[in-house]
Amino acid sequence: MTDASRPAILKAARRAFARQPYAAVTLRGIAADANVSASLIIKHFGGKEALFDQVADFSDAAALLLAAPDADLGRHAVETLIRWRRETETDLLLRVIFAIGVGDERKLLREHFRDQVVQAFAQRLTGDCTAVRAELIVAHLLGLGATIAVDKEGPTATADPSLIADLYAPGIQSLIG
Repeated sequence: MTDASRPAILKAARRAFARQPYAAVTLRGIAADANVSASLIIKHFGGKEALFDQVADFSDAAALLLAAPDADLGRHAVETLIRWRRETETDLLLRVIFAIGVGDERKLLREHFRDQVVQAFAQRLTGDCTAVRAELIVAHLLGLGATIAVDKEGPTATADPSLIADLYAPGIQSLIG
C-alpha cells in the first residue's frame, strides 16, 4: 500500500461510517471514495469489521495530544490538533461527533473515545474533579476542531497555530492545573 492510499482509505472509511449505519457501509463504496480497489482494502485491513475497528481507535490521537509535559499540555494539544488538520485534512477527534446516533457501532465509537481520549486526559490530571476536567478539556478540543472544520477559510482555520494557542490554550491549561 502506498503512503497515500492508507490515509485515503481511512479518511473514506471515517466518512462512510460517520454518515451511514454500519450495515449500509460497503467496502466498494469506501474503495470508490478512496480511489482504490476493494481488494486492496481487504488485503491491508482484513475486511469491514477490521477497518471499522481502525476507524474507532482513538489511541494514536490521544498519544499525539498528550505528548507533552503537563506544564505545556494545553498549548501542545491545541497546536497538535491544528497542525494535524492542516497536514492531513482530517481531524484527530471529530469523528466521535457522528457517533451521537443509535446503533452498536456508534456506541462502540463513543466508548473507545471515552476510554482512549477522555480517560487518558483524566489519568494525567491530579487534584479534584479529574473526570469533569478531562471532559471539559476534550470539549474545548472538539470545539476548536469543529470551528476549523465548519469554516475552512475562516480566521481560526487560517491563523497561525501559535496565535491560536496563545489565545485558546490558557483555558485548557487552567483545567490541567
